[in-house]
Amino acid sequence: MQANSAEHDSLETSSIVFGATSGMVEESALEHEEFAQQSAQPTCFHGHFSSCMEMYATPQQVLEYLDAHRSWFPRCANPMKALPIGENGYDLTVGKFGSFGYDVEAKIGLDLLPQNNGVYRIETIPIPGYQPPGYDVDFQAELHLVDATTDHPLTQVEWELNLQVTIQFPRFINKLPKSLVQSTGDRLLNQIVRQVSRCLTHKVQEDFHKAAGLPFPKKRWSKSWHKNEAV
Repeated sequence: MQANSAEHDSLETSSIVFGATSGMVEESALEHEEFAQQSAQPTCFHGHFSSCMEMYATPQQVLEYLDAHRSWFPRCANPMKALPIGENGYDLTVGKFGSFGYDVEAKIGLDLLPQNNGVYRIETIPIPGYQPPGYDVDFQAELHLVDATTDHPLTQVEWELNLQVTIQFPRFINKLPKSLVQSTGDRLLNQIVRQVSRCLTHKVQEDFHKAAGLPFPKKRWSKSWHKNEAV
């Protein structure tokens, strides 16, 4: 599955980064709050994702760039908003998304841990002073570098992500068939990860090659993006 410019442009120009909201149900803010207090057990959505980002440089050059994430991550994360937390963390506003008339503006705290022998890990951390409204995210990612040099320097940044999102839905959502809610949530989670990974990959690749003064084939933003079935 390859990224394309239309998808990239739509992500950048949208005031709502991710939207999959249907108009099936409309409730006031007070009704939402009341229903949330009376809702059933939380619903869990889980997926495993993987992909590869190509950098036309040596592994050492890529390591040095990734290590200095304070200089590029907030800029490349746009249109998401990334605010620093501590030494290696970020308060990341992903965007507003939802379905069945229920939507949330999602925020997540991420810790970009220092690399260990070329392996990077990203984990969720609390956002100081912020209590997620009815949802919880467990983000566990690992990146490692592969030297794929042949005639020219080439480093592949391969990554895997285990993502679990738990949502406390209001009562009117729990009246819907559980299988429908589960399949819709899994599909939306897949959409969010796909769009974020494609947009971020493209921006990081452009930023890296521009900063290093290296040529970059415009049509080769990333290799295939894969999703294992949600479990």
